[in-house]
Amino acid sequence: MTRYLISFNDGAMDHIPGDEMPDVGKASHAVIQEAVAAGVFVFGAGLERQRASVVATDGFVSDGPYPETKEVIGGFVVVDVTSHEEALRWAAKIADACRCAQEVREILPDPETDAMLRQADRRSA
Repeated sequence: MTRYLISFNDGAMDHIPGDEMPDVGKASHAVIQEAVAAGVFVFGAGLERQRASVVATDGFVSDGPYPETKEVIGGFVVVDVTSHEEALRWAAKIADACRCAQEVREILPDPETDAMLRQADRRSA
């Protein structure tokens, strides 16, 4: 299985009238519940609308994002699926529920981190 980041930009849902947001929330949660039931949901969240803090390699903290950044992530879902096509199908469901386009990117596999997570899961069980 391969993990994919499905995300949308901050402000992508600004076109939705406030009185319709509860319906968007219900539709979005229904898709997430479907992903959970299908065993592909890893994690997801909306991000607070605020300026990010950027921590440099020397530990210096500044307000972000970087000046050349035009868009920042407004929310995301990580799915673990068998193919890019399956990730696109989940993204289409999320796009429909959220009423905004979704970006789909493959997450690079990291066997060492995966092994650490499995070990941590065994300790907490």
